[in-house]
Amino acid sequence: MTENGVFSRDKVLTIDTMNPTVKNVEYAVRGPIVQRAMQIEKELREGVKKPFTEVIKANIGDAHAMGQQPITFFRQVLALCSYPELLNENMFPEDAKNRARRILQACGGGSVGAYSASQGIDCVRQDVARYIERRDGGVPCDPDNVYLTTGASDGIVTMLKLLVCGEGASRTGVMISIPQYPLYSAALAELGAVQVNYYLNEEKCWSMDLSELERSLAEARKHCNPKALCIINPGNPTGQVQSRQCIEDVIRFAAKERLFLMADEVYQDNVYAEGCQFHSFKKVLFELGPEYSDNVELASFHSTSKCYMGECGFRGGYMEVINMDPEVQAQLSKLVSVRLCPPVPGQALMDLVVNSPQPGEPSHTTFMKERTATLSLLAEKAKLTEQILNTVPGITCNPVQGAMYSFPNISLPEKSIKEAKALGQAPDMFYCMKLLEETGICLVPGSGFGQKDGTYHFRMTILPPTDKLKILLAKVKEFHQKFTQQYS
Repeated sequence: MTENGVFSRDKVLTIDTMNPTVKNVEYAVRGPIVQRAMQIEKELREGVKKPFTEVIKANIGDAHAMGQQPITFFRQVLALCSYPELLNENMFPEDAKNRARRILQACGGGSVGAYSASQGIDCVRQDVARYIERRDGGVPCDPDNVYLTTGASDGIVTMLKLLVCGEGASRTGVMISIPQYPLYSAALAELGAVQVNYYLNEEKCWSMDLSELERSLAEARKHCNPKALCIINPGNPTGQVQSRQCIEDVIRFAAKERLFLMADEVYQDNVYAEGCQFHSFKKVLFELGPEYSDNVELASFHSTSKCYMGECGFRGGYMEVINMDPEVQAQLSKLVSVRLCPPVPGQALMDLVVNSPQPGEPSHTTFMKERTATLSLLAEKAKLTEQILNTVPGITCNPVQGAMYSFPNISLPEKSIKEAKALGQAPDMFYCMKLLEETGICLVPGSGFGQKDGTYHFRMTILPPTDKLKILLAKVKEFHQKFTQQYS
């Protein structure tokens, strides 16, 4: 207490007293570049003159924000679920009404505003299980092993929470691909786990290399206890689709080294390149026979946010666990109960993804037309992006085989690298910030995803409308040539 009777004390929560692991968290997809892009948008609205009239955000896979149209059937059912009075109207097809009635009957009080079971609505988990069985050619799926999640991210972080334990040399290590989606590095930092990097092979279209996995694991075992191996297929940010042989090799490696597999498969419908095909880790695991299918522990993840749906804001997703110890699975069920339940509208949307209109139903023709058109357009834009970027001297872009991004290699002049380092910036961060300030284009530097030392990249989504994507690519081409000349 001060002399005049007023209490005076320092803040309880300060940068020095806060949880130190939170300070280690970085998430490049919404990092400094994006924050600056938002400031520039505000400046443009206030009339500040720039060499451009709008900011083009190509930093994130937010399909609807980029102009992709929602699937009509999905929005019809969600509207009916949100406002059941519409079930009495004639403006909606009967199959949409039937889906809505089934979902509402499974909700407390017949309302999507009620909590659901923590693991998710029972009939939705059953539909997810049947979807997985169809996808995987009849491989059985037990709905009790399906957990509905708040997007795939929620499931991934939940699994990492179960895996992380120990101190010092016994601390859990988790193997993640480099380049990687920053969710993984951020979650591991927050949990105080050890990030174990393995590098994808850029020269072979970002494929996984068994010898690199072996190198990474051997190095990690010198200072931590590696327990899990994470794979993103199709890849983010790298856009590759792993071959079946690669997946077999990874499963055998995990079995041999006793690693828990985490398969991030949220882009499973986004496969564009000729000769490429999505193979689920579960399907390949079971086709390898009981030696593997009875023993390898696997969690796989899917989401409503990507593929042809692009419904990021509803935060729908699921995970399936395979060969999990029953006592651990009981702990998993307890853990998910703490957050009560995933958003029920997101659960409803997930149900529509896995239980879409079937032949003979009123909405089937329109649904298939919209789904096919969306995926075909993404395939065209993937090819367009690769072709145009590869015409730029100093930029090399691998084929965008799948997912929603290109991750080109950029050659930077030594002078620009030195200037960036003098400013305390990664060279590709310096490059991307200059690109934003001069053209209004917002990309994410490769350093935010991880990359081999001495290489530089940026991630760019292929989601903008074709006309805007062409403008974006033309501006990148012009900027790169100008940047190279300026710093040569």
